[in-house]
Amino acid sequence: MARETENNFDVIVIGAGHAGCEAALAAARMKAKTLLLTINLDHIAFMSCNPAVGGLGKGHLVKELDALDGEMGRNIDATGIQFKVLNTKKGPAVRSTRIQADKTRYALRMKKRLEEEEGLHVRQGTVERLIVDGTTVRGVETWWGEQFFGRAVVVTTGTFLRGLIHVGLEQFEAGRMGDFSSIGLSQCLKDLGFEIGRLKTGTCPRLDGRTIDFSRLEPQHSDDPPKPFSFLTKGISGTLVPCYITYTNEDTHEIIRSGFDRSPLFTGKIKGTGVRYCPSIEDKIVRFKERTRHRIFLEPEGLDTQEYYPNGLSTSLPLDIQIKMLRTVYGLEEAEITRPGYGIEYDFVYPTQLYPTLETKRIRNLFLAGQINGTTGYEEAGAQGLMAGINAALRCRNDCDDGMFVLGRDEAYIGVMIDDLVTKGVDEPYRMFTSRAEHRLFLREDNADLRLTEKGYGIGAVSKERYEAVVDKRRKIEETHALLRSVRLKPTRETLERLVSLGIEGIKNPVTLEELLKKPAVAFDDLKRVDGRLEAVDEDIAYQVELNVKYRGYTERQRDMIERARKLEGKKIPSDTRYEEVSGLSKEVIEKFSKVRPFSLGQASRIPGVTPASITALLVHFKKKGII
Repeated sequence: MARETENNFDVIVIGAGHAGCEAALAAARMKAKTLLLTINLDHIAFMSCNPAVGGLGKGHLVKELDALDGEMGRNIDATGIQFKVLNTKKGPAVRSTRIQADKTRYALRMKKRLEEEEGLHVRQGTVERLIVDGTTVRGVETWWGEQFFGRAVVVTTGTFLRGLIHVGLEQFEAGRMGDFSSIGLSQCLKDLGFEIGRLKTGTCPRLDGRTIDFSRLEPQHSDDPPKPFSFLTKGISGTLVPCYITYTNEDTHEIIRSGFDRSPLFTGKIKGTGVRYCPSIEDKIVRFKERTRHRIFLEPEGLDTQEYYPNGLSTSLPLDIQIKMLRTVYGLEEAEITRPGYGIEYDFVYPTQLYPTLETKRIRNLFLAGQINGTTGYEEAGAQGLMAGINAALRCRNDCDDGMFVLGRDEAYIGVMIDDLVTKGVDEPYRMFTSRAEHRLFLREDNADLRLTEKGYGIGAVSKERYEAVVDKRRKIEETHALLRSVRLKPTRETLERLVSLGIEGIKNPVTLEELLKKPAVAFDDLKRVDGRLEAVDEDIAYQVELNVKYRGYTERQRDMIERARKLEGKKIPSDTRYEEVSGLSKEVIEKFSKVRPFSLGQASRIPGVTPASITALLVHFKKKGII
């Protein structure tokens, strides 16, 4: 009896990659007894691809994850070795943080964090099958025959489901280089009736830094001062090192072409669809024939290793071709490969089979997160893991669908991503971009805590410390706005002379400091020299206030758009709707609705191929039924 009790949990998480770590930590923080199972305890939070967190669009996900008390932001702040904010010359909505990681220290710190979390149990084991009773998951069984029982299960298997590695025409089963693939679990999902697809991603060869001529390369240093990811990180004190830039050339491209007859990508060995927005180098020179060079970003893998990651050289070409192409690159003529680049194919579950909570429609209490849902990237995985872990814990708490945690497209990039996945599905690995968010002026990196932390605190997913920090931040913002509105400048001679001395255009009528700040040429720092009380305002508070004032007209128009969209989101569709009974729907639309099973008219309107007339037909049908 004691043994049976030991093996009972609230939430079981399969896989300890970036999705699994966030899922397990989120569930445990919400007081769910949680088990995290992974094939290799030494590879927790391992960075299989480039050793960095963030980037365009992805940085927004990490900021939001952090605002909901996820660990990725704090972990990279503590182990980062190069800090950059991208798109600084563009508008605030598209600025994104990117931090280079010390790969080993990142993984070790995350492992330590998991081991310290109360209520979280970490075990090594390969899950072979799910234990299902009717249409409800009850637990898992490992390769060794161990059975663990849980009220909810979160699957975060990354590239491990029937993973197949390609180097040239050689191929072998692996979840990533050096780790076994998972065969049984993939077959189990198929047997349960899930529609499974095949995707492909890849990684770059690693280089011995001692054989790179850095003196001939362009260094890329950290921002000064470096800006952290986490809203709780007060400053960065670790050792910082530069990255370097070089480029391929026409000689490089010619050598790559010479290996096409042994490329798994062009000989049909690889069946899965690759990442359009992060193609291999061989794919680049085919798709962009007009380009005479492609950038390579040399990234250090850590402070205690000489290995470098040549970001931009992802490849599955034969090793001899990989060596020859490197010999043609400026600064890499003598570079030695420590590990070859490779391509990897893996199974995924078509995400239209999920609810927006990331629970599967077919099996109750079973949640999927990360690359198994067709995404690519640590950040996309981590954000999904957090949401799946939260909802798994809520399901254990409520044992019903009430109170599940879903973010809208107007609330978070996380909401945009999950809605895209479960509504539109994927036919290639999904990557987050700022262009995917129609309300991106609201969804900035800098205000993620103001948008999300209170929501997370309300369901018990966020600590009191973080919540109180946001309450204090909001209070300071409101107080600063009140101060700006209370100070009125009159166009006296003394005032005009003072403004001119500060480089500010004169005024003809009385204006408040807030009205003065609306002028494009006036910054918050300028106002500090007008009213000394503003000197005490923290930099992040001043930034929020300035953006609120300067973009008020745009945000008000976007808010009106959001309110109109919410009316459709508020019109819920019964889960037992028979779409063939709805007059005016084409067979194609009936098929789409029946497959996705949208939960609202808003979601239904975003399904590819669905016309406004189809939504009107639904609206009329539900009104006749007295549902809406």
